[in-house]
Amino acid sequence: VPILQTNNGPGLTGLMTIAAHLVKQAKKDQLLGRTAEEKAVVQQWLEYRVTRVNGGSSKEDTRVILKDLNVHLEDKVYLAGNIFTLADILMYYGLHHVMMDLTVQEKEKYLNVSRWFNHIQHYPGVRQHLSNVVFIKNRLYTNAH
Repeated sequence: VPILQTNNGPGLTGLMTIAAHLVKQAKKDQLLGRTAEEKAVVQQWLEYRVTRVNGGSSKEDTRVILKDLNVHLEDKVYLAGNIFTLADILMYYGLHHVMMDLTVQEKEKYLNVSRWFNHIQHYPGVRQHLSNVVFIKNRLYTNAH
């Protein structure tokens, strides 16, 4: 469990608590959502990130997570709809090792997740020290016969 020692009091514990604190410190509150509905959706995805995408997931858990995300992202640019939020950033970091290990065919199977992930990794300031995950531009397989 991550802990952040602050100068103004006791340490903060937990990924979401620390991330939300840093967002507010940086005066980037829009990353938490602008409206009450957006804030609720961001919070929902942050909870999903902590409870489901924890780095120690089994292959089957990972498939379920990718399937859930693929369906959700079918008609969305970002997890919270059309706005880039903290949920996108933390989900990106949580899934980076998974996406690095996917085969080309698996990336195509989860096309919406791949599209979202590639977009997020190129968002200014997000990728930082992580390596670039390569996605091919043309699909290898189609459903046409």
